[in-house]
Amino acid sequence: MSSDQQQLLRSLPKVDKVLARADVAALGLPRWAIVGAVRDAIEARRQAIVAGTWQTASSTGAASAIEIGADEIARRAAEAVRPSLRRVINATGVVLHTNLGRAPWAPEAIARVAEVARGYSNLEYDLDDRRRGSRHGHPVELLRALTGAEDAVVVNNCAGAVMLGLASLARGRSVVVSRGELIEIGGSFRVPEVMELSGARLVEVGTTNKTHARDYRAAVDDDTALLLKVHRSNFDVVGFTAEVSLAELVDLGREVGVPTMIDLGSGALLDRALMARAHMPPEPTVAEVVATGVDLAAFSGDKLLGGPQAGILVGRADAVERARTHPLMRALRPDKTCMAALEATLAVYRDGRHARDLPAVAMLTTDRAELRRRAERLVEALGDRPADHWLAVAVENVDSAVGGGAMPSAALPSVCVALEPRDPSQPGCSANAIDRKLRAREVPIIARIADGRVLLDVRTLSVGDRGRADDRDEIAEVAAALSGL
Repeated sequence: MSSDQQQLLRSLPKVDKVLARADVAALGLPRWAIVGAVRDAIEARRQAIVAGTWQTASSTGAASAIEIGADEIARRAAEAVRPSLRRVINATGVVLHTNLGRAPWAPEAIARVAEVARGYSNLEYDLDDRRRGSRHGHPVELLRALTGAEDAVVVNNCAGAVMLGLASLARGRSVVVSRGELIEIGGSFRVPEVMELSGARLVEVGTTNKTHARDYRAAVDDDTALLLKVHRSNFDVVGFTAEVSLAELVDLGREVGVPTMIDLGSGALLDRALMARAHMPPEPTVAEVVATGVDLAAFSGDKLLGGPQAGILVGRADAVERARTHPLMRALRPDKTCMAALEATLAVYRDGRHARDLPAVAMLTTDRAELRRRAERLVEALGDRPADHWLAVAVENVDSAVGGGAMPSAALPSVCVALEPRDPSQPGCSANAIDRKLRAREVPIIARIADGRVLLDVRTLSVGDRGRADDRDEIAEVAAALSGL
C-alpha cells in the first residue's frame, strides 16, 4: 500500500464526528438509519482507497477528499428506511403478473381490509349465540351463490387447497391422474411432489399427449381413493392429443364408486361472453365445473378472480367438510385480511359490477380503441419534443398477456408507447439504460424491452377515472417520469 493510500485511510472521518455535525443532525431521519448511512459511506471510501480507485477531490490534501456530504448521508439513510415491499407501476401489459403481485384489488376490498385490520372483528365469534364461531363461514354463502356448490372453504393459496383436498380424501391411498397433467408451475410447484406431501400415492395413466377413459378405468382398484384432473395452467398441448373431460371423469367416478377432484389453477367467475370480449380462449367457469358434480374443485383467489391470494375449495358438502375438519387446515387457514378482501371481491361479482370495479377484470376487458386513446394521451402529456431529441416516441399495437399461469395462448390486443433511442451508443441512451432509470424511481416503472426499445403497455396502467379521491392516474405518472429522462 502506498504512502498516499495510508494517508487517505488516516484521513477517513470518525463516525461520531460526522454524526455531531449540525447538517447531519438536522436530516430528520431515524438515528439508526443515519448511523448506518455514515458507516456505509466511510466503508465505501475505505474500500475504494484500498483498491486504488479513490480519486481525491483536490490536490491540496487528502483530508478534503474524504468529506462526506449530508446529501449522500440522507440518500443512503432514506434507502435504508424505504420498505422492501412497495408499490410499482406495471407497464408490462401482463395483467396478472406474478412477480408484481398479481391482481390489484377492488376499492371495496381495500376498504374492508382497512376496516377489519384497524381494530377487532368477529373473525371467530358468533354474534347471535355469543360464543366462539368459525372463520371459515364468512365467504361461504357468497361462494355457494356464485358457483352453485353445496359448500366451500378457503385456505391461504391454491397449492394449499390442492394439498388439503388430497390429504383429506386420499391420504395413504392412490390417486389416478393423467401423465399429461403432471404439471410444474411457477415456484417449482409440481403435482407429484404436492401429492407426495399430502400422503397420497400417485398412479399415472395414459401418455403425455393422449389419455382415454379406459386408462383411468384400468387403473382403478380397491386402493383407489380419488380421480384427479389438473388444469394445464401455463402451457398448451396441441396436435395429436386426446384427454378425458371433467364431466366424463365424474361419470366414470360415479360408475366405479370413486370421488373426483379438479385443480382448476386460476378459476374463472367471468361469464364466457365477457371472456370472449377480452379475446380470452374459452375457460371453464367454476360454476360450470361444479355443475359436473365433481366432489372438489380448487382454484385461486388472486388470478382471474381478481382478489387476494387465497385457495378456494368448492364442491359437495361431505368432501368440503372433510377438508375443513382435517388437521392440516390449521396450517393453511387464511387470516382476517384475506377473508375481508375475498368477501368484498365476491360481493362485487354478486352485484354484477366486476367488469367495471375489479381492476384486473377491467384491464382484461378494455378494448384496443380505448387503449390507443390512453397511449395517445400519454404521448400528448409529454409535450413538444424536438425532432432531433435523443429519444423517439411512438404509439404501436402489441399483444398483452393474461399472466399468473393462466391462458398461456391468449394474446390480448393492446397498445404501447415505444421508446427508441436515436443513438443507443451514447452513454445512458440505450434501452437498458432507460429501463434502469425507470426502475430506479421512487415508484419504479416496470416495462418491457424488445428489439432495442422500451415498450410501455398501457393496458396495465390505471387511469384514475372512477372519481375516487385515492385513485391513481398512472398515465400521468409515467408521462412525468418520461419527461424527466
